[in-house]
Amino acid sequence: MTIRSFGELGIIEPITRVLAANNYTHPTPIQLSAIPPLLEGKDMLGIAQTGTGKTAAFALPILQKLFQTQKPYILRSARALILAPTRELAVQITDNCNDYGKYLSMRHCVIFGGVSQGPQVHYMSKGVDLLIATPGRLLDLINQGHVSLKEVQFLVLDEADRMLDMGFIHDIKKIIATIPKERQTMLFSATMPSSIDALAHRVLHNPVRVEVTPQVITVERIEQSVYSIRKSEKNALLITLLQDSGMHKVIVFSRTKHGANRILLQLENAGIVSAAIHGNKSQGARQKALEGFKNGKVRVLVATDVVARGIDVDNVSHVINFDLPEEPESYVHRIGRTARAGAGGIAMAFCDETEGKLLRDIERTIQRSLTLMPAPQLMKMKPLAPSAQHHKPHGGGGSGRSRHGKPGASKGPNAHQLNRSERTRAANARRSGKA
Repeated sequence: MTIRSFGELGIIEPITRVLAANNYTHPTPIQLSAIPPLLEGKDMLGIAQTGTGKTAAFALPILQKLFQTQKPYILRSARALILAPTRELAVQITDNCNDYGKYLSMRHCVIFGGVSQGPQVHYMSKGVDLLIATPGRLLDLINQGHVSLKEVQFLVLDEADRMLDMGFIHDIKKIIATIPKERQTMLFSATMPSSIDALAHRVLHNPVRVEVTPQVITVERIEQSVYSIRKSEKNALLITLLQDSGMHKVIVFSRTKHGANRILLQLENAGIVSAAIHGNKSQGARQKALEGFKNGKVRVLVATDVVARGIDVDNVSHVINFDLPEEPESYVHRIGRTARAGAGGIAMAFCDETEGKLLRDIERTIQRSLTLMPAPQLMKMKPLAPSAQHHKPHGGGGSGRSRHGKPGASKGPNAHQLNRSERTRAANARRSGKA
């Protein structure tokens, strides 16, 4: 018999009542596959991207089991721990758990860096049922004696590949070493490189493997195109495209934090309401930018890959890859910020004279060629105010010495087919001057 409801999966009424009130009536494929074995207490290795419903897949069983086995609180302790790579994802998971557990009367706490630790220490001092945390700040508080994980019965490593990419592997190992071996562990990752396989063997015991939504399926719902453009003309192309009022909620991805700041300056100079999120921003600034983008007060959000995963914003009309990512999988996660909840979306990429190989890697990964778009007549850029001149990009000057024109336009339909000598010269210049 086909299971059609969360109740039939074994989820209790106080949770299904919340789900029904929020129109969550039909479990997603990962929820169908994950919830029953997790309720049985089995470890799990889940291969799934954001947007598949995986947060509910692990959160609902954990909340239910915490509710059914309630105990007196122990000072500075938690019975369940969810580790996430970024502050934004930790906050989002916390919000989801608060929603799902509306009628369960349990304590949740979220811990992350970039803010004062005082309120976090104060709340943890009373003990909680569920702790959601980023690895760095959590390890700091453990070392200071403000948090104990000796009571943890449920452990989740969410976006594990992203945590390893961000250099958290040593923190994660130290954190896990403080948790009892008798526990239920869940590891979720969008990709399965050898490092994740090794971590899974280290922390999981006879896990159930759940794998859903291959990357290619996700990107098929998105209209994807690429502009072949000189690096020096990217800002002008961005401003020109944003004259289209149909681009009402746009995420622009930069490869670096300094690059994001420079893009933001150009957008502000053009009168486009924008905000930026990256690792150098305070948590307050990051939350303000994200909230402004969610509620429509901010039209363009400029970001690094800190928001490429796990951030669910409704109705993102366009994603623009101002810089192509070094890892092709990051491209998939970036454009997945649009086309949420089964809707369509539009993704654009800018490919300059240094990025041909990156584009080829992306096209191999998604198993399709991006549509090459004709470059529009570029708007004339207003000069930045003198006070902003120190934000000018460093390096890459070699690309500006080439003859004006679209790279590779004479070599066929693929944007990455750039002139070899021009590409080599620009790449050398970028390496020598990269900040």
